[in-house]
Amino acid sequence: MERQSNREGVKGMLNPTRYGIERVAYWLQRLTGLGLLFYLIGHVIETSAIVNGKVAWDNMLALTQTTEGHIILILVIGMSAYHTVNGIRVMLGHGGIGVGKPGMPDYPYKAASLNYKQRASIWISIALAIIAMLYGAGVLFGD
Repeated sequence: MERQSNREGVKGMLNPTRYGIERVAYWLQRLTGLGLLFYLIGHVIETSAIVNGKVAWDNMLALTQTTEGHIILILVIGMSAYHTVNGIRVMLGHGGIGVGKPGMPDYPYKAASLNYKQRASIWISIALAIIAMLYGAGVLFGD
């Protein structure tokens, strides 16, 4: 069977330059969701160490009070902020808020997936995640 030349497969699907900021927001939403899931699992394991006594609990907490532990927490703060704000943007968009009126599909067709409000919302969610991460870094690494 001959391979079709117009199929790019996973490489084409992961290409962030092909669809612009929408594709970046899509993948960031999925990746932050997975990251938060892994953090939740790790957090449950960490918190459950208390049933093994005070020494086990203190040893587990000592792991989180390292530079690496603080960096992980800063990433979790950023993932939480982005995932929340972008999720609200997606929910509002599905409800028709901020998407504008649909246009007539007249020839020549224009590919317009997101309007300026939606694109600005993506950038705002990224900016808020960065601000939250900087604040978290200041709290965790500050004097």
